[in-house]
Amino acid sequence: MLTNEIILNALKKVDDPELHQNIVALNMVRNIQIEGTHISLDVILTIQGCPLKAKIQQDIEHALENIGASSISIKFGAMTADERRNLISALKSQNVTDQGMPKMLLPNSGVEFIAVTSGKGGVGKSTVTINLAVALARLGRKVGILDADIYGFSIPAMMKTTQKPTMLDQTAIPVVSEGVKIMSMGFFTKDNQPVMWRGPLLNKWIRNFLVNTHWGDIDYLLLDLPPGTGDVAIDVAATIPQAQEIIVTTPHNVASHVALRAGLMAHHTKHTILGVVENMAYFENAEGEKHYLFGQGGAEKLANELYTNVIARIPFARPEENTGSSVYDEFSIVGEVFTHLAEVIIYQKDNKLVRS
Repeated sequence: MLTNEIILNALKKVDDPELHQNIVALNMVRNIQIEGTHISLDVILTIQGCPLKAKIQQDIEHALENIGASSISIKFGAMTADERRNLISALKSQNVTDQGMPKMLLPNSGVEFIAVTSGKGGVGKSTVTINLAVALARLGRKVGILDADIYGFSIPAMMKTTQKPTMLDQTAIPVVSEGVKIMSMGFFTKDNQPVMWRGPLLNKWIRNFLVNTHWGDIDYLLLDLPPGTGDVAIDVAATIPQAQEIIVTTPHNVASHVALRAGLMAHHTKHTILGVVENMAYFENAEGEKHYLFGQGGAEKLANELYTNVIARIPFARPEENTGSSVYDEFSIVGEVFTHLAEVIIYQKDNKLVRS
C-alpha cells in the first residue's frame, strides 16, 4: 500500500539536476494525493521555465513506478520570491563563510585546485584541462572547471554545450557537461563578443566565480588559466595559494622556453608544480611508427629546469568525429593517456591525505 512516507522516501533519490540535492530536502514536493496506485503531486521548481524540467519529471516518474505507481500526475509550479530568497540564503551558507570567504578555500575543504597553464597560446592548454577533468569524472571524482581565461574563454565551445547557467538572483548554478561542472565567461557574453576589462575587474570576476557559483560538493576544481604571467595568473595565485599547477607545452624548444616563465612564476608564488604535460608529442601512423613533428626533448628540458617531471605525453589525434567536441573517447589512444594522467593525479592526492 502506498503512503506519503513511502513516496517521499522514493523521491529522496531524485536530485535537482542543477543543485545536486534531492527534491524532498529542497522542499520541492507538495500536495501528494494517493488514490490506490495513482499518485498526483505538485513539484515546485526554483524558477519558471526551468531548463531541466523534463529531466526532473522523468526521474520522478521512474522513482514512483519503482514503488508500484500505475499512473502519475505531476503539476509543476515555481517558488515564490520568499522561497527563492530562502533557498539562495541556504546555498550561500553552504558556499561562503560568515566573513565572505569561499568555503572551498578553507584548508580542510577537501577540494583540490589544479591550475592548468602555459607560456603561450596554441599549445593545447584548454584541451588538457577539459580532458583531464572528464577523465577524473569518469573515475568517479566530482569535478568542476573554472574557465579563468577571461579574454580567450573556450571551454563551453570545446565541450559543445549551449546551455546557460541558471541564475538564482546573483548565484549561478554551473552547467554540467560530460559529468563536469563548468563556469565560464563564455556563458555571459553574446555572439562571441570580446571582453575588454582591465586588472581590477578581472580580479573581481575570478572571486565572483568562486563566491557566487554554487559549486556544491566537488573533489577537484580545475582552472584553465590564460597563457603567460599576467593579471589573472597573479590574482589566482593570491586568491588560491594552495593551488597546484600543470604546465602545458609542446616538444618545440621555443614553446618550452616560453613555458618556463609560467613555471618560474609558480615557484615565486609557492604553488606546487604537479608536472609538465607535453601536448602534440608525436604522431603515430597505422604501422605504429612514431613521428616527432615538433622535435624532441623540449618537455624534458623544461621539467628539469622546474625540478619536476613530464607526467603525460599527448599524441596527435582527432577527437570523436562529427561531435564537434574536443573531448576524446576514453578508449582512444589519447583518452587512455588522460585516464592514466587522472590516475596519477588521484594517487598524488590520496597519498598527500595519507601523509597529512
